[in-house]
This record gives sequence, C-alpha cells and structure tokens, in this order.
Amino acid sequence: MMVNSRVGNPDHKRDRNIPAPENEVIAARMEELLRPLVYNQLSYYQQLGLRDRILGLPLMVAAVLTLLWRQVPSVRELHRLLNREDLLWCKAICVSQQALSKRFLEFPASIFEQVMMELIPKLQARLILRKSRPLPASIRFAKTKFQRIWAVDGSTLEALFRHLESLQEKAVSLGGKIYTIVDITTYLPVKITFEENPNCADATMWDWLHRCVTDGTLLIFDRGFYDFTEFA
Repeated sequence: MMVNSRVGNPDHKRDRNIPAPENEVIAARMEELLRPLVYNQLSYYQQLGLRDRILGLPLMVAAVLTLLWRQVPSVRELHRLLNREDLLWCKAICVSQQALSKRFLEFPASIFEQVMMELIPKLQARLILRKSRPLPASIRFAKTKFQRIWAVDGSTLEALFRHLESLQEKAVSLGGKIYTIVDITTYLPVKITFEENPNCADATMWDWLHRCVTDGTLLIFDRGFYDFTEFA
C-alpha cells in the first residue's frame, strides 16, 4: 500500500474557484446598512493621513465585504470582479492587480473596526423591533440574576498565503490572535481586540477583560482563561 507522504495545509485547499453569484436582496440590505456608516468614517480616514484615491475608503470596504460574503477565492479573482462588475455601492473600475494587492497590505484594519462598532447598535435596535426566537431556559434564568451575559474566546488566525511577491520574502508565521466578546442573548459582538503574538495565552487577556466588563455581567469562558491569582 502506497502512502502519500506529501503534507499540505487542508485550509489552503479551496473547493471553490469562482465567486458566488450576487444576491440583489442581500446586496441592497448591506448597502442600506453600511453605506452611510462607511461615509461617516471619511473624516477618520483623513485623520490617518490617507488621501483620496481610486482605491479609497468606500471602494475598499465594498471590496472586502464582497470578498467575504461572495466567497471570492483570491485577490486575483476580486481584481477581475472589480474590473467588470459593480461591487455593492461602488461602480466597476479599471485598476491593476498590483495596485489592489498593495492597497490591501497598507489599508488600516482600524477603519473596518470603526464601521463594525457603529453598525452593532443599529443591529441591536433591529433585533428589538422584530420577534426573536425564545431564549433557552438557562439564559432566561441567568438574565434574572445578571444584567448582561457575555462569552469571550480567542482564535488564532491562519498564516498568510504568500502568493504575492511582497510576502514571499517574509518568514512564515501565523496571523496573530483575535479575541471577541459576544452577547449570547443577541449573538452580536460587544468588543474585539487583536494580539500580534499568535502564541499569546488567553490568561494574559484579563487586563483587557477588566476594561470591558462592568458590574452585573456574567462572563463565560473556557479553561484557557483560568488564572487562580486573578480569581483570588
């Protein structure tokens, strides 16, 4: 029996090589929710010293959202889409793949965070207005004792695919770690932070948790956050 000795990362083996088709209803809802928030960030964008250009704030946010929700398999395919299709609120425009790749490396992640944190209250308001699914009995009971029920966890981000020339000379490393606090009654994020060290221990994040968590909160976490000195 022959054994395949080649070792590969299964996360790098994509089943999809073309983007999902656009859904007009989803695209319209995303534009309704996000377009005003994106343009609200223009002053912050300028404070960061970023000037207006073809691959500016509105277009880059639309490109990243398209990359995610339509499961575009690569920046190369996103470049093709951008040259031939309107992406959400942005018209199709001719740019080089090199320019788009370079822009992704330079564009500050804090802008996406600002947009998301401004969006969350709107989603919370919509949740209150519509009839939600009933909460589990355990959550209903906990809500009689606590004002908020939050869960926190960390996730190690995958290493970068080094297909770009600008990345090929860099050492292979994981992409860091992202920590998220989620309100488990609404399933919406409350706080997010990023840690560059992918080997960061969860128990070292208690200073951040202290700044986020207020009185009357039930915090749920796994064993990675166990710190008996902290509990004492």
